[in-house]
Amino acid sequence: YATELNCTGPQLNKLLHKSFSVAKRVRNETGIGSSAVSISYAAVELAKKIFGKLDDKKVLLIGAGEMAELAAEHLVGQGVGGVIVANRTFSKAVDLAKQFYGSACVLEELITQLEDVDIIISSTGSPDLIIRAEQVKPLMRTRRNRPLFFIDIAVPRDLDPALNDIDDVFLYDIDDLSQVVEMNRSEREKEAVKAHRIVDEEALKFVRWQQNMTVSPTIVALRHKADDICKQELARTLPKLDLDKPAREKIEKMALAISAKLLHHPLRFMKTESCRKGSDEKVDMIRTIFGLENDDDAS
Repeated sequence: YATELNCTGPQLNKLLHKSFSVAKRVRNETGIGSSAVSISYAAVELAKKIFGKLDDKKVLLIGAGEMAELAAEHLVGQGVGGVIVANRTFSKAVDLAKQFYGSACVLEELITQLEDVDIIISSTGSPDLIIRAEQVKPLMRTRRNRPLFFIDIAVPRDLDPALNDIDDVFLYDIDDLSQVVEMNRSEREKEAVKAHRIVDEEALKFVRWQQNMTVSPTIVALRHKADDICKQELARTLPKLDLDKPAREKIEKMALAISAKLLHHPLRFMKTESCRKGSDEKVDMIRTIFGLENDDDAS
């Protein structure tokens, strides 16, 4: 927006574009964003490992707090097929469900909802178990043994550990997820080292570009001055010589070639690292030697 209003100069424009391109390069060349480092995101990653794609899966969220909301955000971001929110306070369930175009139910309807959903994420903070194994086992026949994936991120537990003993039922609790998060955090730290290298490399390129910006006007001014001198001397000398057009063109080319060869070493020096370091003093000296300061005053 600032660039559209011309509120930024060339250096800030370059810096903004560079920051976006570096961020893209870090994402593409490292795995820094590929591993879950939050409990709610780790839960969604586990669901993807069990089911693969989530676009045809229904999710039941038990609880309407912050953890449930974060899990819902990640699930919807993965294109989950539908969201149902169950909560002791029905109005809170409705509010959360509306955010994600889902539906709401009261806790008393939980067991009947299990017939249709594929993933259950529970985070109520209830002192008692919300779902017990004996309530789920009969449902698996009704579901024709379609897998049912439970994620318990509540402390104390919401879900009966015996659920893991039922065929085609998978239960993970917060301890399992914490291990996943810790492993992922370790991997992310390794990827962060790669990211730092990329940022350092691109920062060095930007600094060199900045230094070149200091030198570039002098390079341009020196070339212009040499061209102007050539043109002036040719304009003064050629009319005095009785030359045909091909001969005149040869002399013009020779004059430009002499100018280019004389400037070759000064221009090459100005592009070197040694000139860029402490460039202000060296550029000032070059401008003084070639009389560029006088040209600026005259203009």
